[in-house]
Amino acid sequence: MNATASAAAIVGAGESQFGRSLDRPIAKLVLDACRNALDDAGLTASDIDGVVAAGAYPGPDEVSVALGVERRYTAAPGIPAGAGPLAAVETARAAVESGRSNTVLVYYGYAGSKPGGPYGFHAQDPVKASLEMPFGWYGQPVYFAAWAQRYCHTYGIEQDALGSIAVSNRVWATMTPNAQRPKPLSEDDYLASPMIASPLRAADCCLISDGAGALVVTTNERARDLEGTPVVVAGSSTVAVGPSMTSYFTQAADMCSFGSAVSGPRAFADAGLTPADIDVAEIYDCFSISQAIQMEDLGLCGRGEGVDFHRAGHTRPGGSLPVNTHGGHLAYAYIPGIVHVIEAVRQVRGVRGQAQVPDVATALVAALAGGEHTTLILTKDR
Repeated sequence: MNATASAAAIVGAGESQFGRSLDRPIAKLVLDACRNALDDAGLTASDIDGVVAAGAYPGPDEVSVALGVERRYTAAPGIPAGAGPLAAVETARAAVESGRSNTVLVYYGYAGSKPGGPYGFHAQDPVKASLEMPFGWYGQPVYFAAWAQRYCHTYGIEQDALGSIAVSNRVWATMTPNAQRPKPLSEDDYLASPMIASPLRAADCCLISDGAGALVVTTNERARDLEGTPVVVAGSSTVAVGPSMTSYFTQAADMCSFGSAVSGPRAFADAGLTPADIDVAEIYDCFSISQAIQMEDLGLCGRGEGVDFHRAGHTRPGGSLPVNTHGGHLAYAYIPGIVHVIEAVRQVRGVRGQAQVPDVATALVAALAGGEHTTLILTKDR
């Protein structure tokens, strides 16, 4: 399918308040995001007939009843944080293109500061509890530190050069209202950032956030009758490679490539586009190294060039390929994946104010969840 053949478009995008240790329950944050997305689309709950939940809580039944949605289509991709919300958009696309639903609400809520935080998810795996945690091989910074060490060794990269990724994302955060880390970050500031798991410093690690995001997906035909600017879901692909989610980061055979090496080419083929057509990219940055590796997998720069690509300024304002133009998960908010889709929608619409990239016609969004990976390509309606 090429970009003009897709029959699905995003017509609404909304976020809740987000921050660390919010008093507001996650279910209410999800409802806030859903209502904001409906308002953005100029629609009401009565216009929605499909719901796709990107997370386990709150469930579609709770959300539908609270909003007043009568469903004839319900789905959940069953993929964890990161790729999950992107896969939910792909699921919504399939629903409207197949005629199973006219207008779908996609939502995702995340409570990163709950007791145990993001560490709690992996701690539930008995293999990790038995064979990894007792020996200190535990925690996402430790996992991704191994990937960073392997990457730097393989390509002869100075480990401190990873700071160019954090610095680039922070530049965008300074121009983004409500970013959790809006303070500018210099190279010296990066080197003064505490070491968490060598070579990853605190500035290389994503934020801890509570919050939610939501999107409204409908047919292109209907989208053109609405007041807002529709953003076409021109290409998408979700793949699974390697071992399971909880084993992937410690047991993957290749620590210089993710599933993006497979999902990216498939999404480009689906859209009838190439990496050269991308005007802006929003890349899942749980840690700085994941941003660099995915960019290489996706063909946005050459193998082993991801760090230097950032250091040369290509990803910053005025660069050849702006990346994570809201600050990403390193500096904007860690509501995994969905805030990247929302930012891409806003960039294609041209509504990002000071942080707007000129003449955006095509945006790429990519995110991982262990060996599972989703790539979305969004375009202006043609």
